[in-house]
Amino acid sequence: MVSSARGIELSAGPRRVGMAVVGLGGAVATTAVAGLELLRVGASDTSGLPLAGVEVDGVPVAEATGMADYADLVVGGWDLDGSDLRKAADQHGVLDHRQLEQAGPYLSSVTPWAAAGDADFCRNVTGGNVVLAETRRAQVDAVRADLRRFREEERLDGLVLVNLASTERWPDPAAPALQTVEAFEAGLDADDRSITPSMVYAYAAIAEGVGYVNFTPSLAADVPALIAFAESRGVPVAGKDGKTGQTMMKTVLAPAFRSRSLTVEGWYSTNILGNRDGLALEDPDSLESKLQTKGSVLDSILGYPVEDHVVRIDYYRPRGDQKEAWDAIDLVGFLGQRMQVKVDFQCRDSILAAPLAIELARLTDLAQQRGQAGVQTQFGWFFKAPMTPDGSTPEHALHRQERVLLDWVAGAPAGR
Repeated sequence: MVSSARGIELSAGPRRVGMAVVGLGGAVATTAVAGLELLRVGASDTSGLPLAGVEVDGVPVAEATGMADYADLVVGGWDLDGSDLRKAADQHGVLDHRQLEQAGPYLSSVTPWAAAGDADFCRNVTGGNVVLAETRRAQVDAVRADLRRFREEERLDGLVLVNLASTERWPDPAAPALQTVEAFEAGLDADDRSITPSMVYAYAAIAEGVGYVNFTPSLAADVPALIAFAESRGVPVAGKDGKTGQTMMKTVLAPAFRSRSLTVEGWYSTNILGNRDGLALEDPDSLESKLQTKGSVLDSILGYPVEDHVVRIDYYRPRGDQKEAWDAIDLVGFLGQRMQVKVDFQCRDSILAAPLAIELARLTDLAQQRGQAGVQTQFGWFFKAPMTPDGSTPEHALHRQERVLLDWVAGAPAGR
């Protein structure tokens, strides 16, 4: 054993951590895998990775805390499309030609495992790479077997499951099967269809002692049964819906307007994107799940309801992963004078999301090393609709969320 800069006992040598991804063939996941490979071969630097330059008492964060380094992450996972990741990345069009050539040999070697899917919950994203398990209990057993195999074959010191799948429609959150661990267990045995595919993965991860991150708007682990299960099994869970583009900008601008006593009279937001996530959101039920998370931030930051807060998302195939988000903001200031702010964020959806998924895997493994279980509120900085253990309103302002996260990384208790 060796000691960190803060006197914490760390294991000698690198910590090998698995990142088991649901939706491994998607744009975000293939970008993350390619990015890690380009880092390993020295073809890229750590630009865009939020924790890469963080230090604790003048010592790089991985050395100071025992957090896994980027080079020591091992990625595998599930997807409804069984194509190798080189083919998937080529289809998504996020990587440029040189990046695809440099990461290509490794990407070609990675093929997704058969996924536990259900077209009833995500109608516009389908595929033939489906696990041969029809019931919810059988799907759980298959996912647990995959996690055990991954851990053993890769000789992992830690393992985190990250949900990067397409957005599911929400079930009824009040469904009886979702309220207690016992009811959830009975629901698995009865093949209760209020238990969604994302919940299958969340339950399987928790049952295997694997940290769980939900980067999607799907309800997933954010139900009483799975929160209680995670607490009882000593497993950290975090989510939901990665905060990358338009909503990130809202959580920066809204605190500024509040601090200057500028009243937000209305906020109109619209997005166009043409990747697989955009296609999934063409289904009205999946879209409703997304709008619930995107629309929840303003009122809590500003301290009053914005009656004219409109959010639209439109699938526009020619854009692919090159998302564009427009915001038209109407403000009222001194003497009742009206003003406007216009924002046009032309971003790369997966380029923003992939680094956050990578950092969440490292942080969730660190939480598990520290013996923290249940909802990890200190990770709210990453999410549009951060989970809270008791369903209370989370903090949404980006600068406050960042302070909480960095204090925790440096060793302060969660929730401080």
